[in-house]
Amino acid sequence: MLLRGLTTALRLPRPWRPLEARGCASSFGAANREIQVCALEGQDQGITEILMNRPSARNALGNVFVSELLEALAQLREDRQVRVLIFRSGVKGVFCAGADLKEREQMSEAEVGIFVQRLRGLMNEIAAFPAPTIAAMDGFALGGGLELALACDLRVAAASSAVMGLIETTRGLLPGAGGTQRLPRCLGVALAKELIFTGRRLSGAQAQALGLVNHAVAQNEEGNAAYHRALALAQEILPQAPIAVRLGKTAIDRGIEVDIASGMAIEGICYAQNIPTRDRLEGMAAFREKRPPKFVGE
Repeated sequence: MLLRGLTTALRLPRPWRPLEARGCASSFGAANREIQVCALEGQDQGITEILMNRPSARNALGNVFVSELLEALAQLREDRQVRVLIFRSGVKGVFCAGADLKEREQMSEAEVGIFVQRLRGLMNEIAAFPAPTIAAMDGFALGGGLELALACDLRVAAASSAVMGLIETTRGLLPGAGGTQRLPRCLGVALAKELIFTGRRLSGAQAQALGLVNHAVAQNEEGNAAYHRALALAQEILPQAPIAVRLGKTAIDRGIEVDIASGMAIEGICYAQNIPTRDRLEGMAAFREKRPPKFVGE
């Protein structure tokens, strides 16, 4: 029964459909939208960027921002051409400042509860995105901004200019968009409690030392060094077999939540789904013929 349930839960999503419009302009509307999507071309085809662009509120998580981000994710998850997804900011010095407290002040208690539940759903959508996700933090990532980054698979930060922390307790709040769950899974229970109890802010370099981010890089004059390192990381992922990468993500994410025996069963189910793929056969042929493989995601 366990294996049957796992097989159903881990079945690959239905085949992705390509978006109607691709290119480096927003695929979902005009450049004045708070969330813009850029599908890279040429050698970087397969890398897609979500650009957070709400300068008036330092990319705070307001109603419009959240709606547009959910819309972008819903469309991108259906696009088989997306092999890596990068979250970056179009606002210099800021990744995401967290909750829009001015907007929240106008909400009733019931509305606050509904909106925070919606935020939690947004972070779950990011975490469940089928392709690898990377947060490029070139500036402040506070509260919900850090929770957004924690929902990504990988995180890159500017060593000095990226300042991050779950600071909700300093405002009489509680991390409500997954921070109390994802931070201890990332850093361990004791350290996560310390950071949440104190509301401490960390630099990118400090975050890397703790294991909160994968890479910390010196900031450049343009203020986008973390983005360039995230792009280089995406370029490393891009040539790999996309189905194998996707199944590897599923095996890790599902397996980490269960005991080792169940985790091994999950790995076996994922491996079995990879066996009949054209990509696996192409990888074997390329190894035998001593040439680079050409994976098609099938």
